[in-house]
Amino acid sequence: EKVRFLDRYFYNREEYARFDSDVGRYQGFTPYGEIQARYWNNNPEIMEYTRNAV
Repeated sequence: EKVRFLDRYFYNREEYARFDSDVGRYQGFTPYGEIQARYWNNNPEIMEYTRNAV
């Protein structure tokens, strides 16, 4: 059985970023979300914590 982990971030009912365990990294959907996703993806501690959350 496969488990999928989604960590979604919203502001004002708009999704701006998400971590998808199938993709393995954060994705940004707005200009702010892209900046945040880039920061999170380049931070080894955050990535290790998020990948181990599954």
